[in-house]
Amino acid sequence: MPKHLVIVESPAKAKTIKKYLGTNYEVIASNGHVRDLPKSQMGVDVEKDFEPRYITIRGKGDILAKLRREVKKSDRVYLATDPDREGEAISWHLASALKLEDKQFCRITFNEITKNAVKNSIKNAREIDMKLVDAQQARRVLDRVVGYEISPLLWEKIKRGLSAGRVQSATLRMICDRENEINAFVAKEYWDVTVSLSSPDVKKPFEAKLVNIGEEKAEIGSKAEVDKILSDLKGKKFKFSEIKFSKRQKKAPLPFTTSTLQQEASKQLNFSTQKTMKTAQQLYEGIDVKGHGTIGLITYLRTDSTRISAEAEAAAKDYITKTYGVASYSEHNSKDNGNKKIQDAHEAIRPTYCELTPAEVKDSLPRDAFRLYQLIWKRFIASRMPSAEYNSVNVKLTCGDYRFSAVSSSLVNAGFMNVYNDRDEEDEKSGAALDGLNERSVIKSGEIVPNQHFTSPAPHFTEASLVKTMEELGIGRPSTYAPTITTLLARHYVTKENKNIYVTELGEAVNDVMIKAFPSIVDLNFTATMETLLDGVAEGNVQWKTIIREFYPDLEKAISDAKEALADIRIEDEKTDVICEMCGRNMVIKYGPHGKFLACPGFPECRNTKPYLQKTGVKCPQCGKEIVICKTKKGRRYYGCEGYPECNFMAWQLPKGEKEDKDNKN
Repeated sequence: MPKHLVIVESPAKAKTIKKYLGTNYEVIASNGHVRDLPKSQMGVDVEKDFEPRYITIRGKGDILAKLRREVKKSDRVYLATDPDREGEAISWHLASALKLEDKQFCRITFNEITKNAVKNSIKNAREIDMKLVDAQQARRVLDRVVGYEISPLLWEKIKRGLSAGRVQSATLRMICDRENEINAFVAKEYWDVTVSLSSPDVKKPFEAKLVNIGEEKAEIGSKAEVDKILSDLKGKKFKFSEIKFSKRQKKAPLPFTTSTLQQEASKQLNFSTQKTMKTAQQLYEGIDVKGHGTIGLITYLRTDSTRISAEAEAAAKDYITKTYGVASYSEHNSKDNGNKKIQDAHEAIRPTYCELTPAEVKDSLPRDAFRLYQLIWKRFIASRMPSAEYNSVNVKLTCGDYRFSAVSSSLVNAGFMNVYNDRDEEDEKSGAALDGLNERSVIKSGEIVPNQHFTSPAPHFTEASLVKTMEELGIGRPSTYAPTITTLLARHYVTKENKNIYVTELGEAVNDVMIKAFPSIVDLNFTATMETLLDGVAEGNVQWKTIIREFYPDLEKAISDAKEALADIRIEDEKTDVICEMCGRNMVIKYGPHGKFLACPGFPECRNTKPYLQKTGVKCPQCGKEIVICKTKKGRRYYGCEGYPECNFMAWQLPKGEKEDKDNKN
């Protein structure tokens, strides 16, 4: 019997696939990439037409040796890395590192790790798609050239350890532009006027809002204008001018893409983009589910398409009609809304088995994996269900020259909302039902209330809104959203507080240098255009080195000019009120591999360091000193007293003590 070798990327994936194949198949994981550009140098030979120089990744020697032994024993090798450009490139690197040119080898892909999908991929084995490999090479070489050429300039002008990247720098500019917009914003005063109304034909009082003064839209900018309106309305009666009854629909949501999954997981589960992708990867590769063994629970997690396969459509229809009834199935929302940036290489993110409900797998999944699976499952099932239907009533009233409007909306058919609710505030705040009103209804006016408001600036980016904007502008691709945000946080260019993303002084300095010296790299249109060119390589329309050849000369000139033109920028370390007991200086906050720590600014004469204790502003219930946030060796957060070891107070939850009156609370 011939022996076959299947090479995948992760051990979890290998374990899941092994159960679907016969005893003549051996499944081994490469543990991701086996070759890459060297870390110590650029690894791209500019003189030889930008030829990349790949080396074996440190630590992968034993894995490659094991794979070579298995290759020798095998009659055929199947390269089953992830079904995207990066996965295609990994297969190409494996073929080269294992010298498979003299063996029978082929490429297989599957969008979901199920028995049918795996076996069908074996039947439809193909050659490595070099167009996809070249698109990934172009991205890798382009990013390497940008990073290794620009980063030393940042070290020289600002501080060592900084980095620049094509997508990273454009994203940082987006965040800085939003911060500048917020800082430059000047609030404007405006008012609205509402009147409380009641009628025997409705159960509860309702409010109507002033919308027009004569034929003009009501735009009230001062207290004087409000006082005139209140004077004009005093003692006047309100009359119906129009009552309009209508129906409206709220369409079922599309199945998840990478972007929308990250956004909803942030909103509903409070997950970071990195956590969402890590958890989704576990669900895709396979989890041991009681009664089913190790199975992949969702389809591939890096996609920008919302289409689903005919088999998945049939499975959803069967499940919905059996569980909720025939009327609860709808085949709409199966296509994207004409977004030309969509690659459409994979299906939407969906459960591999509709019948495996969240309730059935709950006991088998870690809490975070269960919550994410439940979100994906509900969203997919909801996408194949009818729209939610509402009865809407729009009441228009007049009082002299003033026109008021009251609107109510009541749910009459929940449709997809029986399964999935995206917490739309519009539906939650539908107001009192006005269905009973008609033109003959008696209406009684109550208190007229003016409300002062001030315009607000655009909100700070959250991870969810940043991903949404990146997708809309074509900055990066599904696989790059989470790593880009993670890098910006790790480099301390931005920080995150209560979900909001804020740019740091260091981030502002880096962005300033990039805008002055490399305006094209941080230009959002340029970055989006570059993504389109990379798509062109994948489609076979552009030769990958052509992109690098045209880009590099401008980059080289910009670097040469920047070295002469840019002044050095000094970023001071943040001082604290903690005194170094060795030399008496105020210690400063530094950043290390494991986060913040305190260091003496007198280095190298004084090498004193201390853990950085983040203060909470709450007094210790035992000794009265301040409670600080600490971490165990395994990284779990707890709360302890800053007086440790004299005071040994600790708790897993922040105690509800008296807040200290301090201006600087961390």
